[in-house]
Amino acid sequence: MRVFRAGFLVAATVTVYAAVTGREKVQWFAKPLMMPLLAADVVTEGTDIDPTDRTVLLGSLGAATLGDILLIDPDNDRRLIAGASSFAVMQAGYSALWLRKGARPRAEVALPRLAAWLGAATLLRAKAPTVALPLTVYGATLGTAGVLASDPALAPGAKNIAGVNIPNADPHSRLGLGALLFTISDGLIVLRRLFARGERARRIAEGVILTTYAAAQFLLADPAAHAKAERPQSLSRG
Repeated sequence: MRVFRAGFLVAATVTVYAAVTGREKVQWFAKPLMMPLLAADVVTEGTDIDPTDRTVLLGSLGAATLGDILLIDPDNDRRLIAGASSFAVMQAGYSALWLRKGARPRAEVALPRLAAWLGAATLLRAKAPTVALPLTVYGATLGTAGVLASDPALAPGAKNIAGVNIPNADPHSRLGLGALLFTISDGLIVLRRLFARGERARRIAEGVILTTYAAAQFLLADPAAHAKAERPQSLSRG
């Protein structure tokens, strides 16, 4: 495995461990390293990426780095809102990348995500009105990126089941899974915020949130998934 991606896995593992065990100082050391390590991998391995795409990708990872730092204390609502704003910038960058590769929203992909977004928005409004609006707006950017990442046009050789491209040897086929993991991670943030009671439960939930988040970014920021490629003529929808 490439050195910077291996370093990311180490930083992610330490971050999850620190979250589960309540070692905030360790998180402050490890978590801010995660996205810069992926960015370093993009710089060193992404020579086949279009220069504009590489700039957008690196900017998205920069916004994610700020979000990571802000969310080291996920129980502070002001930091939660600021972190969501940073990740909204990141999601907008990812959406721009998928659009540039020809992805377009499809009803069969978008409708389940729209239903989930409306459900989460309703729950937030009822249970956490102080953060409902900014998190709902962020959810729209998350859903948009997820819908585009799962467009079969991005990975014509992959099967598409339940609106998600099934990963195969083509790195582009893994973008939908990455976006799905991101959605799961952010959905768990909402559930943790509303329902987790007790320090142990909150720490375990945070560990799962960070694990799914790290897996998502590992897939989404893979330079191979952003490299220039000739577009096949036919689509396979599975």
